[in-house]
Amino acid sequence: MDISRRNWLKLAAALAFGGRMPPGHAADSPTPLERTIPKTGERIAAVGLGTWQVFDVAGNAAETAQARETLKTFVGLGGRVVDSSPMYGSSESVTGQLAAELDVQSKLFVATKVWTSGRQAGIRQMEDSMRKLRVERLDLIQVHNLVDASTHLATLREWKKAGRVRYFGVTHSLDGAHADLEKIVRPGDVDFVQANYSLAEPDADRRLLAAAADSRTAVIVNRPFAEGAMFRRVRDKPLPEWAKEIGCASWAQYFLKWILAHPAVTCAIPGTRNPRHVADNLAAAHGPLPDEATRRRMKSYFDSL
Repeated sequence: MDISRRNWLKLAAALAFGGRMPPGHAADSPTPLERTIPKTGERIAAVGLGTWQVFDVAGNAAETAQARETLKTFVGLGGRVVDSSPMYGSSESVTGQLAAELDVQSKLFVATKVWTSGRQAGIRQMEDSMRKLRVERLDLIQVHNLVDASTHLATLREWKKAGRVRYFGVTHSLDGAHADLEKIVRPGDVDFVQANYSLAEPDADRRLLAAAADSRTAVIVNRPFAEGAMFRRVRDKPLPEWAKEIGCASWAQYFLKWILAHPAVTCAIPGTRNPRHVADNLAAAHGPLPDEATRRRMKSYFDSL
């Protein structure tokens, strides 16, 4: 383990347990792996933070405090992309509140979604999201689960031209929607596509990820742990010894490094409200990534469990 990696792990432990950043940490600790948004060249950290369920905690003081520490740790370790949706209950308002309290709005790349039918309803919902997230301009708005996609994409093109949103895209979380996502992505008009992709759900690798690469569309990966099913599958099972060769110290890192090693992937967004888990997730964005042969080995080993 090199010195910078060791310093980063010390910082991660301190932040995850509610500590303060040590003086000079920014110069000593490495930044997490970054990926380029193809259409602009802007760079963002390759491991983000999903908020579905885990940040839907308005009215619960204890869980809100957990979310606050998680966001603090996430930003302190170099995380940027936070993904939410009007579908996620109070997650948008909680994210906006905590980002303001921590004074980290300028450090975040804030993504949300539109999830309704009709042009005016979509506009109202997006404006409401901006108020909840406490931003004057959103970094990314995505059409959630392709609901009334043609209508909202037309609006988002107008919003981007007017400077109300920086990027726009489409999302889904089921394998069965990948063909529809591909049809929208292929022409190269949208900036981002978000889809499920993991060792347990690798279907996006058949066509969708190639379509994104061909059209210079950024890819956000949701469900990187298949909503926890992958952890249940490996419960009480040790990591293979050879996983250390790519810097894996946990199953979460094993799962995320496999995803991040795909060249079309821009960012993965595991959801958590646990500061230690967010630090563990971000650790996957440090150290080597598996080559194609190692990825095949990782998949074969996981499938054997």
